[in-house]
Formats: sequence, structure tokens, C-alpha cells
Amino acid sequence: MEKNANPLYLFCFARSESVPELQVTGVDGQRPVFVLRAFPGLCAVVSETALEDFCGPTAEQRMEQLAWISPRALRHESVVEEVMRHSPVLPARFGTLFSSREKLTEFLAQQHQAIARFLERIADQDEWSLKGFLNRRQAVQSLTSERLAAAQAQLARLSPGRRYFEEKRVRAEAEKELQRWVNQTCNDLASELREQAADFYDCGARQSASSPEDESEMVMNWAFLLGKSAAARFRSRIDRLNSRPPAPVLAFELSGPWPPYRFVPPLLTGAPP
Repeated sequence: MEKNANPLYLFCFARSESVPELQVTGVDGQRPVFVLRAFPGLCAVVSETALEDFCGPTAEQRMEQLAWISPRALRHESVVEEVMRHSPVLPARFGTLFSSREKLTEFLAQQHQAIARFLERIADQDEWSLKGFLNRRQAVQSLTSERLAAAQAQLARLSPGRRYFEEKRVRAEAEKELQRWVNQTCNDLASELREQAADFYDCGARQSASSPEDESEMVMNWAFLLGKSAAARFRSRIDRLNSRPPAPVLAFELSGPWPPYRFVPPLLTGAPP
């Protein structure tokens, strides 16, 4: 790209006949978003942006600053969700740039069939996120207390030293049992819920993630592609899970609908600059 060029920032692809002209601004909060109707039946939702915002050493530093990224990522998401009100969308990742209209039009010409197939596939479907949070400390403590209570008579006959090590062994076994239970519960639930979904993606639980309400840790992080008619039944199932055991030790958070980011084919890999 030329240094003085203003590249196009890509938000998403959509159906041209369904998307009106948009009265919103781009990720910088200043430049307008417009609809590039460059191919029959398809459009690209874009805005101009400053090249230095996303390319070069300064941009690399900004990409590590949450205060810089966060408002722009929210604007990106807001534009995609606005388009989603009118048409199925193929959302682009944050920071996807094309050097010119010609390059983007060329890309659309190459990929229009794949994009059209994707939009047809996800019509009337949305992405939903399901996360599971485990209060591990509480769960281990509960299991350990049960085991110790059952073995109280035996423990009372042991010396203090032997009893200490026996209690440690019981706790270690409780931790292993809990992990086996979590793994089995997640596997069974995934199998059940996948039958209700058009597609499923395991996003990978982040070890450092926790529920904002308590000290729980994330043990599942899944995305489902759900038809609009299936979403209500899906939510009802999660509500039932949260209203009976294993809650509150294992709690589920369902959010959506979202643009189908997790299910986008890798079209932009190797895209022309």
C-alpha cells in the first residue's frame, strides 16, 4: 500500500438487495460506513480508514492497548449487528483491510460463490455462545466433606499424623473425581445440545477466565449455530440446567444472538492486499 492511501476497512459481506444505505460511522468513529455493491446479489460493508491505524510499528503498539482497541472493536461489532438486522452476514475479523475498491471487487469476484453459499447456509440462523463456570473450590470442599463424614469412624481411630495424611488423600481423590465428573458432564451436554444446532464450535475454555459474580472458573466455551425457531428451546434447556443440580456448582451462561464469527469459512486467508 502507498503511505498516503486510505484503505477500505471491511466489516462484512451481505445480500445487496437487503441492505439499505447505513447512517453509521466506522471504527474510528468519524468516517462514514458505506455499502459497496460490487457484485450481483452481494455487497461489502466498508469504510475508509487511516493506514497507520492498522499497519506499521505504531499500529502494533496500539493493538496491545485495550483502551485503543476496545472502542473500535465495539464499533466494528455494532456495524455488523446493524447489517445483521437486514440480511444474513459473513462478518470479517477486526482489522481486515483492502488497499482499494478494485482489490475488494477482485476478491468478491473470486469468492462470490463461496460467500453466497455461506449466506444461504446461515440465513435465519444466529450464533449463540454457551459458557460453563465451575466453582471448583466449593465443589471439592463439598465432596471432601462427604467423604470425610462417611469415614469419620475410621479416621477417629488413627493417630493425628495418619489422620492428616488420610484427609489429604481423600481431598486429592475428590479433586480427581470432580474432574472426571466435569469431563463427562461436558461431553454428555455437548452431544445433547449439538443435536439441536446446525453447527457447533468448541472455542476452548480460557483457564484465567472467571464468572464476574464469584470465583468460578470457565470449564466450557462453546458456540452454536441455531435457527431462530430453535433458539427458544435451546434457552429453555439451559434455564432448566441452571435451576437444578449441578447448579450452583456448575453454572451456564447463554448469550446471543451474535453474528456467526465462529462459522465463517477461511475466505480471507491469503486475500489480496
